[in-house]
Amino acid sequence: MDGFSVKPLGVIRTPHVDKGKTPIQPCFAGDFEGRAEIFPEYAEGLRDVKDFSHIYLLYVFHREESEKLLVKPFLQDAERGIFSTRAPCRPNHIGFSIVKLIGREGNALRFSGADILDGTPLIDIKPYTELFDRIEGTKNGWQEGLDQRDAYRRGRRR
Repeated sequence: MDGFSVKPLGVIRTPHVDKGKTPIQPCFAGDFEGRAEIFPEYAEGLRDVKDFSHIYLLYVFHREESEKLLVKPFLQDAERGIFSTRAPCRPNHIGFSIVKLIGREGNALRFSGADILDGTPLIDIKPYTELFDRIEGTKNGWQEGLDQRDAYRRGRRR
């Protein structure tokens, strides 16, 4: 299979400029707001998105240079396969965040839960919908039994 290319649809703006101080997941970044600024040629695609409470932002980890298949996740010191984590050093450097949509302002979406570095290239937006995305009875793999307070402290990075 040949490679493929993805073009950015916009850029994500957040208060985060330091990788080491950026919250690790949206659940640890609830009080941080961001903006997904959509390039004008894609702005028409934002129609009706304001009616959703949450959206998926798909983006490129543009400041990540390494690729690893085994990593030590922030919640553990044990080595895990990259595809059982959300670490940024993935083969294709694609990330996603489920964020709370605050509103639309022209060609920009304001959101909370910003765990993304400022200037990150946005490659897609999808609505979160309970009808399709909510799954009952899930399993959490190696994350089962982790201490929630420790996870919050580590994920918040403060």
